[in-house]
Amino acid sequence: MKKTFNVTGMTCSACVSHVEKAVKKLEGVQSVSVSLLTNSMSVEYDDTVVADGMIIASVRDAGYNASTQQSGGSSQPAKTANEEAEEEMKGMRKRIMISFPTLFILMYIAMGHMMGLPVPHIFHGNANALTFSFTQFLLALIVVYVNRKYYEVGFRTLFKGSPNMDSLIAIGSSSALVYGIFAIYRIGHGLGHGDMALVSHYAMNLYFESAAMILTLITFGKYLEAKSKQRTSEAITSLMELAPQSATVERDGVEFVIATSEIVLGDIIIIRPGERLPVDGTIVEGSSSIDESALSGESIPVEVTVGDSVSAATINKNGTFKFRAEKIGEDTTLAQIVKLMQEAASSKAPIAKLADKISSIFVPAVIGISIVTFIVWTIAGKGLEFALSAAISVLVISCPCALGLATPVAIMVGTGVGAQHGILIKSAESLENAHLSTAVVLDKTGTITNAKPSVTDIISVGMTEKELLRIAHAAEIYSEHPLAEAIITKAKEENCADLSSESFEAVSGRGIIAVVGGKDIYAGNAKMMQEHDIDISEYIPTAEKYAREGKTPLYFASEGSLIGIIAARDNAKDSSKAAVARLKELGLSVYMLTGDNIHTAKAIADEVGIENVIADVLPQDKSAHVKGLQGMGHKVIMVGDGINDAPALAQADTGIAIGAGTDIAIESADIVLVKSDIGDVVTAIELSRAVIKNIKQNLFWAFFYNTIGIPLAAGVFYPFFGIMLNPMVGSAAMSFSSVTVVTNALRLKRFKVKDAFGNVIDTKLKEEPQKAEEILQIGQCNVSCPVEDTNNNEEGADKMKKVITVNGMSCNHCKMAVEKALKAVEGVEDAVVDLEAKTATVTLAAEVADEVMFEAIKAKDFEPVSITAL
Repeated sequence: MKKTFNVTGMTCSACVSHVEKAVKKLEGVQSVSVSLLTNSMSVEYDDTVVADGMIIASVRDAGYNASTQQSGGSSQPAKTANEEAEEEMKGMRKRIMISFPTLFILMYIAMGHMMGLPVPHIFHGNANALTFSFTQFLLALIVVYVNRKYYEVGFRTLFKGSPNMDSLIAIGSSSALVYGIFAIYRIGHGLGHGDMALVSHYAMNLYFESAAMILTLITFGKYLEAKSKQRTSEAITSLMELAPQSATVERDGVEFVIATSEIVLGDIIIIRPGERLPVDGTIVEGSSSIDESALSGESIPVEVTVGDSVSAATINKNGTFKFRAEKIGEDTTLAQIVKLMQEAASSKAPIAKLADKISSIFVPAVIGISIVTFIVWTIAGKGLEFALSAAISVLVISCPCALGLATPVAIMVGTGVGAQHGILIKSAESLENAHLSTAVVLDKTGTITNAKPSVTDIISVGMTEKELLRIAHAAEIYSEHPLAEAIITKAKEENCADLSSESFEAVSGRGIIAVVGGKDIYAGNAKMMQEHDIDISEYIPTAEKYAREGKTPLYFASEGSLIGIIAARDNAKDSSKAAVARLKELGLSVYMLTGDNIHTAKAIADEVGIENVIADVLPQDKSAHVKGLQGMGHKVIMVGDGINDAPALAQADTGIAIGAGTDIAIESADIVLVKSDIGDVVTAIELSRAVIKNIKQNLFWAFFYNTIGIPLAAGVFYPFFGIMLNPMVGSAAMSFSSVTVVTNALRLKRFKVKDAFGNVIDTKLKEEPQKAEEILQIGQCNVSCPVEDTNNNEEGADKMKKVITVNGMSCNHCKMAVEKALKAVEGVEDAVVDLEAKTATVTLAAEVADEVMFEAIKAKDFEPVSITAL
């Protein structure tokens, strides 16, 4: 089984490596992936061999804390994680608020006299050296105490043999602190023995301000880093906030409002204009247009009516309807998308393994370099202070935060951008693999074409066309093939749908065998006819002509003889030709892979600009053709939508499923295109390339920073250029490096998404914090906009609308209460509340006194302030 755990206490990629190693040692654990960004660990294990408690214990033994996390991508566990992150942010803010003022006072006392600032007399001169130094010690202790977490975690992991970033900070700052204490003793000795030179020397070489400065700057840097990391996950957070907290349900004819979490399967839910859908289901009454941009990225509303499926988090644009709850909780489409994004964020790209390998030996190596630095400068006669300063500088500048963040932040931002536009990336590995692709294999039906063919030609033999249609309809009625649907539709149009079959059998890659009116009916391709010794030679030229025109001929035979041919054509999607052209511009070889005959396939291929066509392929052979391309050296992307595409999707280096396809195809794929548009294949590849480029930039700067920083801190350049790095400067630089890496990753949010024709889709976000629906480009029309009267009749034109300002509303319960109260007033036809604007827009069918509406609002304990006629 596979389960996700929360892991706390990790601060760098060395921590990630140690946690993974600790868990991998357990018998029964197949794979472990730890994410520093999300503080989570995904473990695949045999639950008959290892238990959750054993996994948690192994993490704790490594020096970190762990707890189980609920599965499924439901909002509750994610909210808990967000609350924990916010608690940590509050803690850091508190530490900063104490550390900075204390550090300012400490720095003023320690260095004020050097700058000519007015320092109290008790801190002047050798006679007051003990007061001067001990006061600094007390102030430094305050900073050390509020930032004691570095020592708790750092020394614990150090003693367990798995030092991390906190270990470097703890060793470096405590070294400065211990030296300062040593200096106090030396000052006391000097004062007691009248050695003023000794007193002066140590009074001017205290390191208390360095210890306090290191802790304060690193805490401030980590706070900025955490703020930046929060922004990387805002797409996931925004998605989780999309599902409303409450819903109006109808049970036993009674309508009332309940929490979304209380909805059960089968509940009838009432949705009014402007409201979000709380769960997935099927419409049972009414019709409307639905804004599905939260899930698909497509801004054009979709018309829905009775029998149509609807999904959680989508917005009802106009009209009231009822639907039956069929997927709730973690089974909703929204929850599944959130789960995919969380799994992608916590998974690890192959490129991240480089950073992990280096980090696993990096911290011990840095400690070693620090010790060698101290020894070398001591032997060189530069003095204890100089040697200690260089050793501490090495420790604080080497913290591998930037290295650990280089990959995960870019992955999370990239998957978030993809999700905003209906491109669901299941793992970091699939995101990385996509940029390496050299060939794209496209299934024909449903991928390049609409998968909705229509009958174009009918040739009957020995009977009328209507009689052939009647038999064809009966034979194909149980088939799920698109061609069967085209025949059934045509038969219904011609009123020829009055027969049914006694038996039905689908023959993979051939067609179907049915019994109609006691006679065996064979329907399928030429191979089907040949296998049953049915002579079609007379009609082969006609069938070939149809095929050249992009039509698929379907033969029908009864009692060993041909009774007719029905041809249908599945037209290419409007965007397919443009998408194929853009794939070629990216340098990719494009192939069509289909079970259709070569003539039909070639006609569609020519139409969209594909030169490489692989036709007449049986379902079980599709994966073999993909494997063949891989054998030629290609990194293959396979794009498909059907059950027969699933093996090929799994075989490909990157499998991309069209969102309108089958569940099994989606499960087999690495990337899912919600909009079913192959133009998004181009976007997915371009996004992959942008993310990998960003990761390489991050890794370069992380490695470059440490490559330059460590020698500089160790004093390698001091003999030649007199350049030496102060520990305080080192701690500031280390913090800045992490913020730089995260900021660079955030540039991916400006990634330009284009449609199939290469036109940039405007996704520019405002600079100020946005509501979730604005982040995900939902608010094409604000939910508070008055509902447009689509009837264009005189009655609708005469209706009056008024806007009431209402105080006291804060949530969806308030919104629904005010709307319900106003709708109950005689003469009020509709009422829509905008929580953000604190207004209620009322549509009046007749004159209604303002006081009457005010009283209705007051009865619900809200305060009407003013009313304006539109």
